[in-house]
Amino acid sequence: MTNIKNTILGTIIDRKVEELTVRQQRHSLYDLEQLAQQASPVRGFAHALLHKKPGVIAEIKKASPSKGIIRQNFNPAEIAQQYEHAGAACLSVLTDIDFFQGADENVHIARQHCHLPALRKDFLIDPYNVVESRAIDADCILLIVACLSNQQLEEMSKTAFEYGLDVLVEVHNEIELERALMLDERCLLGVNNRDLKTFNVDLSHSIRLKNMLPQHRMLITESGIATPQDVALMQEHHINHFLVGESFMKHAAPDQAFFELFGQPKSM
Repeated sequence: MTNIKNTILGTIIDRKVEELTVRQQRHSLYDLEQLAQQASPVRGFAHALLHKKPGVIAEIKKASPSKGIIRQNFNPAEIAQQYEHAGAACLSVLTDIDFFQGADENVHIARQHCHLPALRKDFLIDPYNVVESRAIDADCILLIVACLSNQQLEEMSKTAFEYGLDVLVEVHNEIELERALMLDERCLLGVNNRDLKTFNVDLSHSIRLKNMLPQHRMLITESGIATPQDVALMQEHHINHFLVGESFMKHAAPDQAFFELFGQPKSM
């Protein structure tokens, strides 16, 4: 694991440990398994991404630790519909309460109002959280290498595949990417361009790590995609999949922001 002590991420994970205990007291794993079986059918997250170029994961996010409130007029249903209209491949829905002002129900709400598959964007630390993600209708989970051991990554990704979920594994540097590449090849690989300690953004992270990947593996660039020039830079380096949140959320019309950044995406 990356040393995240005295960082924002470390603070978040400490809170997640406390939150896990509360959640387990509220719902047993058996309860969650029953809810997961009753959830709406899984929508193929990886499949949807592969069939769009550029393939954009559009994020539904009200706030962040670094920026505070990003979007005052926050309506997950409306935002999901706008993203689908604009041509997004998938959704990313923040569910963290304390740091991003998210909610579990936002995943269900967003999916109810569009046909796109949804990533549950949160800081998951236990297989319990994976089953919980399917129970709230998620189609994909995020695993952040910096805050998980190799054993946690293996157990949680395995649990996800058992429930039909896709897995996005997020890395920040070469060492984390090497760990991610040890996992099942079905895992999607994302590079977060935001530094864990300073929260500064550097798009060169994605470009550098793309060169380490086997040619057949897709890379998703995350954070800091703010202009058409940023998109063009990534595409020049054969990076065609993006996770974008803040650029859309701070715009009055997220679908218009999408068009300004990507134009009209075309099916492959």
